[in-house]
Amino acid sequence: MTMHTVVRVSDVDIIVKPSPVAMVWYEPGRPHEALAAPGVRVAAGEALVEVELATICGSDVHTVAGRRSASAPLVLGHEQVGRVVAVGDGALRADGTRLELGDRVVWSVTVSCGDCDRCRRGFTQKCRSLAKYGHERVHRGWELSGGFATHVQLRAGTATVRVSESMPAAIAAPASCATATAVAALDAAAEKVDLDGALVLVTGAGMIGLSVAAMAIEAGAEVVVADPDAARRAFAGRLGAVTADPTARGSSPDRLDTVLAGLAARGFPEVLVAVEASGTAAAVRTMLGVVGVGGIVVLVGSVSPGSEVGLDPEAIVRRVVTVTGVHNYTAGQLVRAVEFLERAWQLLPFDELVGVTHPLAELDLALEEAATGLHVRVGVAPGRKSS
Repeated sequence: MTMHTVVRVSDVDIIVKPSPVAMVWYEPGRPHEALAAPGVRVAAGEALVEVELATICGSDVHTVAGRRSASAPLVLGHEQVGRVVAVGDGALRADGTRLELGDRVVWSVTVSCGDCDRCRRGFTQKCRSLAKYGHERVHRGWELSGGFATHVQLRAGTATVRVSESMPAAIAAPASCATATAVAALDAAAEKVDLDGALVLVTGAGMIGLSVAAMAIEAGAEVVVADPDAARRAFAGRLGAVTADPTARGSSPDRLDTVLAGLAARGFPEVLVAVEASGTAAAVRTMLGVVGVGGIVVLVGSVSPGSEVGLDPEAIVRRVVTVTGVHNYTAGQLVRAVEFLERAWQLLPFDELVGVTHPLAELDLALEEAATGLHVRVGVAPGRKSS
């Protein structure tokens, strides 16, 4: 990782040498362009973080492909880990302690005011004045607003969480999106169903789905992960999940109904928690159809436009089913995501999910590779040299 020297020129203005660089996206089909930001004004409550590793989320791929609307030009990337190299007065970690120079941190995808009606109701991720890393149009004063950069400027209202020096960057980086969202999904489920001893079905073995599976297993659930990709199913099996192939037909033992019948014979008569993390209409229909009496369907993956899904109100009513949506997470859920990773990273091979890592200068290549779906995550390392 390239070390940058920070020179303070006043209490709030800093110059970083060499200059921070952000990769700016304009429109589908157009290569990213590098933008240098030699001077950064760090206000009270803010910080500047040097990025160690960023990972490419599915929403980044959807944006670049034009399947997800975005306010361009912007700096994409919202899953990353880095080190604090400058800190403004009053900057705090999510636990209320003081943010320090040298802290190795992850941070929330959202910036919230903490005082609007939504924030007061606990929906800080839907703040009335919300800003989001990797989603905002580049503007003067916040050029370093996304993870695909050498540095990110953290604004006041960002939940920042310190991570240990020993945790691999490939495990820490996704905490800022996938892992914390998984915590939020299971929190929503746990409001209706005790996870301990419950049968949990997860559709979609991406980073969120696999994280949900690992956490639910830790909580004592019996977990089924359904995904058409054999390698991802195999990984879920290594976590301790039972797996099913939603494309299996005929007498295949991998059919979901066959798998669920086998679990019923073992004392798990019905799915009580269904977490949909793939974003496909077919998976949503499956979840609505299989969840049992008093169960809950948590929709997580539907974050880009897709097909509408029909709903049978009578079936929902008679089974007393809850259907809820989860989008992003709170500061406390990010804290718990990091706590989970600190407990589990030496036991669970989540670092293997970052299949390949590219230098920042090769961001377009990295996004192309991420779009193939071959890897659950592709990494982007600003300190790595181009091949």
